[in-house]
Amino acid sequence: MGEARKDALRLGFDRAIKLEFHGARVSSDAGLFPYRDLDDAARLTESVAADLFDFRTGNNIRHSMTALVRQSVFSRLAGYEDTNDAERLSEDPVMRHVIGGRAVDRKASSTSEIGRFETDVLTHPDNLAALMNMPGKWVDRIRQRRAIKKLILDMDSSVSETYGQQEGALYNGHFACTCYHPLFLFNQDGDLERALLRKGNVHSADDWRSVLGPVVERYKDVDIPKFFRGDAAFAQPGVYVYLEAEHYQYVIRLPGNNLLREHVRHLLMRPVGRPPKKPVVRYHSFEYQAKSWDTPRRVIGKIQWHQSELFPRVNFVVTNLTWSPKKVVAFYNKRGLAEQWIKEGKYAVNWTRLSCHDFDDNQVRLQLFTLAYNLGNFFRRLALPASVKHWTLTTLREKLIKIGAKMVRHARYVTFQLAEVAIPRRLYRAILNRIRRFAVIMPRASPTRPVASTDKPTNKRRVTLSVRANLAWSGFWGSRNADLAPNSRTPDGVRDINAWVPPGGGTLVREEPGGVAGQRSYGKCRSNANSRDWCHSWGRS
Repeated sequence: MGEARKDALRLGFDRAIKLEFHGARVSSDAGLFPYRDLDDAARLTESVAADLFDFRTGNNIRHSMTALVRQSVFSRLAGYEDTNDAERLSEDPVMRHVIGGRAVDRKASSTSEIGRFETDVLTHPDNLAALMNMPGKWVDRIRQRRAIKKLILDMDSSVSETYGQQEGALYNGHFACTCYHPLFLFNQDGDLERALLRKGNVHSADDWRSVLGPVVERYKDVDIPKFFRGDAAFAQPGVYVYLEAEHYQYVIRLPGNNLLREHVRHLLMRPVGRPPKKPVVRYHSFEYQAKSWDTPRRVIGKIQWHQSELFPRVNFVVTNLTWSPKKVVAFYNKRGLAEQWIKEGKYAVNWTRLSCHDFDDNQVRLQLFTLAYNLGNFFRRLALPASVKHWTLTTLREKLIKIGAKMVRHARYVTFQLAEVAIPRRLYRAILNRIRRFAVIMPRASPTRPVASTDKPTNKRRVTLSVRANLAWSGFWGSRNADLAPNSRTPDGVRDINAWVPPGGGTLVREEPGGVAGQRSYGKCRSNANSRDWCHSWGRS
């Protein structure tokens, strides 16, 4: 890694072509910048670090918890699923600027540092518990932009094959492999509400309450219709009783048996006449009580006759919905989207890459993969224009994230020159504009004083006030004619500026005799009693 050597490589077929290697100035992941913009707008990775306990000691701590979390999440989002990739990513200019902090001017975390962070710091019981709650907190932060009208939860398990002697990796007869058996809970938008890594030989529904319970508790005070869908593994009396007590409407597939088939026997006779090309579908609703049930419940049977099949396909679902049988079955069939989302998690962020020996280490990595998946799904829903709304997370990684770029450093700016053959400028701009609109409508947090940077001032005597659009910032750009009034000085001698900032366009730029030459002030805004935006800015750029 590092800068190019003077001796360029030549090609035999064309000696006019030279090959140079610029490790610290060229990147293949320039599409991470919009994701980082969305992360900044909603303060996602910062919220993770705020809930973690940092017990690191000593003088050799180079990177903050936020930087380490950000590197772990964004590297997985870009397809680097293992900490072994951290060494070369530490020099990558895009990754360094996405991480921020000391990584910008120096290096990101090395393999050993990021490895200790994931296997030592995050495996602390308190940190692991906070990390498992974080996907749901991210969903809550995103949903602050608008109220939800309903909640649909889909629960399903999956398989993560293992290799070698890994703790908790056991043989599963259903999947016919040695594996882990994680459990996932999605909402109707494809966001992952909660995930749990389990041993390989457990039943598909084991530990369902530890996954479903915290999510139900989060939405307990939200007065909206709530639904739950699950496959036959969750056809258990305890699940029915729990959902009914929590006022959830549910549809769960019920394994067939002879008693259930007796209720639909009158529909099992082949229709008279030549079999039609389209399947003949019939429904039947009835009350049924198994021996393990405390009360009778509604069961719906679906019978399908296909032209080329001798016997019908018979399926059952148990539900407390009062809809028509056809509507209930159609609602259940949409549960198949959860399997599609699991597939995206496997192939887009590769969350089956659980290669550590210790079980808790792999639990941490699954949660980090979960955060990367959620960030990608948020981006797809909130930032993509209508023309590319259909892109999967895998397509986004291949067509958006994997963009070549060259970094050019000037006196005051860092420019990344992107390959427009990979993505049109208009599409990139449309994505950034949608993120800015999202940032404006995000709720404002209490202003916190930013930390002044250590950049050296230039010889230009200009102070630039820019109000960035994110969770803690107002999202409004100031007017050129705003009144700037110097008030006080910060401890480091940088002038403190107050200004009324009306909504509108433009950037506040003013020659400031008392300011610091060539330094940029960033402002944070809040609403006062008169519903006007008061901007308070300080610090250096």
